[in-house]
Amino acid sequence: MPSQLLTIEVDRLAAGRARLRLTGELDFDTAPDLVAAAAELRRDGCQELLLDFAGVTLCDSSGLSALVVVHRAGAGAVRLDSVNPPVRQLLDRTGLTELLAVPPSTATGDARQVG
Repeated sequence: MPSQLLTIEVDRLAAGRARLRLTGELDFDTAPDLVAAAAELRRDGCQELLLDFAGVTLCDSSGLSALVVVHRAGAGAVRLDSVNPPVRQLLDRTGLTELLAVPPSTATGDARQVG
């Protein structure tokens, strides 16, 4: 079964910052797309990258590897945002939560903080 297409939307924020909104599966077939998009932004002078994972439905070992490559290839921070619980668990178990800037998960049922 072929993997779901990964869509990457880029928003340039302030000077030197960009947000990449990922939608779909980050896997063997699509991980090179993320690496290429990040490399292009780095060449254009973006130091800090915010990866919005709200639309990521799957992340496998190739996706994790791509995150490490993106992190190592740049001088600025790589931050992940809106990480769903299964992907968060994968990042925790592999130690990537410490390598990448991943916000702490909220306690189950704590819906008081919005926005």
